Amino acid sequence: MGKYFGTDGFRGEANLTLTADHAYKVGRFLGWYYGELKRQNGDDTPARIVIGKDTRRSSYMFEYTLVGGLVASGADAYLLHVTTTPSVAYLARVDEFDCGIMISASHNPFYDNGIKLINSQGEKMDEKTISLVEDYIDGKLELFGQKWDEVPFAHREKIGRTVDYASGRNRYIGYLISLGMYSFKGMKVGLDCANGSAWNIAKSVFDALGAKTYVMNAEPDGYNINTNAGSTHIEGLQKFVVDNGLDVGFAYDGDADRCLCVDEKGNVITGDHILYVYGKYMKERGKLLTNTVVTTVMSNFGLYKAFDALGIDYAKTAVGDKYVYEYMTKNGARIGGEQSGHIIFSKYASTGDGILTSLKMMEVIMARKTTLSNLVSNLKIYPQVLKNVRVKDKKEAQADPDVQKAVAEVAEKLGDTGRILVRESGTEPVIRVMVEAPKQEVCEELVDQVIQVIEDKGLV
Repeated sequence: MGKYFGTDGFRGEANLTLTADHAYKVGRFLGWYYGELKRQNGDDTPARIVIGKDTRRSSYMFEYTLVGGLVASGADAYLLHVTTTPSVAYLARVDEFDCGIMISASHNPFYDNGIKLINSQGEKMDEKTISLVEDYIDGKLELFGQKWDEVPFAHREKIGRTVDYASGRNRYIGYLISLGMYSFKGMKVGLDCANGSAWNIAKSVFDALGAKTYVMNAEPDGYNINTNAGSTHIEGLQKFVVDNGLDVGFAYDGDADRCLCVDEKGNVITGDHILYVYGKYMKERGKLLTNTVVTTVMSNFGLYKAFDALGIDYAKTAVGDKYVYEYMTKNGARIGGEQSGHIIFSKYASTGDGILTSLKMMEVIMARKTTLSNLVSNLKIYPQVLKNVRVKDKKEAQADPDVQKAVAEVAEKLGDTGRILVRESGTEPVIRVMVEAPKQEVCEELVDQVIQVIEDKGLV
């Protein structure tokens, strides 16, 4: 992680942590950098950069300032307007853009925003390029054998232009529709669009595939993105599904790169459930290449027990869909994801895609001619307790011999009936202690046991 960019872009409160000036500088650098790379390869055409945004009030400000920087540096900016993160990734890849930019803070409140950079393959930008962007922001850029206090402005015919690229978003919608293997005719489907990026896309896809679509939280006003809505507040969709007698419901986050589901009984179906249902479906059809589902260390112990019973292997990565995707790419895995609903289907997308995930779950429901509750009935999710402990030094706390001994004792006590995970927060001086076990009270007791040792040692 860099100074400004974390695992999911440059994110913070608009015009405090992330300012319009930051956005302008990001645009200035990228527009010049990709144009210069082309020139050095004998190509005098301008850099082409595709941009999408979510529905936050500040997204317009960041779009305009990014574009100002891009065209001032000689790049052409292609505007998708309000769209999803995975649509930017898709178009960056298939339309051979030099890079893509998504303006969104995902599931954060409306007053936050973010800039996500996507490479020409539709993947999260590499760390080397991000470091160059950060160096330019800080005025210490060294590149192509010289130091740059400022990158050159384009002049005359070299000044860039903007292109209305709503047609690109429409082609992405067409792509999603093309992945529908079954008609959804006769299915009553609920969609919670979180007043975000999915609001003008998801319904079009489900309607085209024949579903009777019931939509909520699809009236964005710049302030209400993720407010008591979407995958982070799924209780609204639970009630909506039950009250309307729907067959299934899908909840997206602000930029629609994640999806959680609600079954016909109103139960929440997490990312772990989705990995189980689709992993099993792939295995049954001989499509689970490498026989492996990629998870993070935060996936539930019950998921691993269920995979063991099915003879499915699994990998565990650090938390973050970035790490899931890296493992999948390196090892040829076809499906991976997180509890939060970031699910990656590598055959169809290079990033988590909430709407694609909902289509894939519909595919299994239609193929197996059954309900979502039945599809997850053999997956037992273990009770989980996670507590955060603020410490003086998280590395010291993690490495303390007595803490390690306490963790080992808990692990021994649980055996193969559960697990303990102790990890450092990536963003604050916090140790996270998590236990999964057959009973909630056991989880509580064992978590507190480890925390007590941390406190007794004076590490807090």
